[in-house]
Amino acid sequence: MPADFNGQWQMVSNENFEEFMKALDIDFATRKIAAHLTQTKVFVQNGDKFETKTLSTFRNYEVNFTVGEEFEEHTKGLDNRVVKTLVTWEGEKLVCVQKGEKENRGWKHWIEGDLLHLEFTCQDKVCHQVFKKKQ
Repeated sequence: MPADFNGQWQMVSNENFEEFMKALDIDFATRKIAAHLTQTKVFVQNGDKFETKTLSTFRNYEVNFTVGEEFEEHTKGLDNRVVKTLVTWEGEKLVCVQKGEKENRGWKHWIEGDLLHLEFTCQDKVCHQVFKKKQ
């Protein structure tokens, strides 16, 4: 049985986000604004089907996917690129690989207790965000 990601999750920490954004070639002004935002993640999960939203006062981003089915993603919430995205299960973790012009790009989501972890990678940069489930 896969992990249950359903619910709203409020950001509590955001490590190395600016370096990750630099690896994506995000401009200076956008990096400075984004680095100070507190995000909320919203998951609606039905088995392997996911509707996800990342909400902030600066920009919102939505991506829907089915685990195991590759799709074309327009990353307008980050760097405005088109990537081929595949999300799979690795045990209880959601693991995403994004193929495009940037090497080693993707993310992992996992839950520990009432905390949701998100690890972004791009090239040799890694960002780790932690979210607490809203009651």
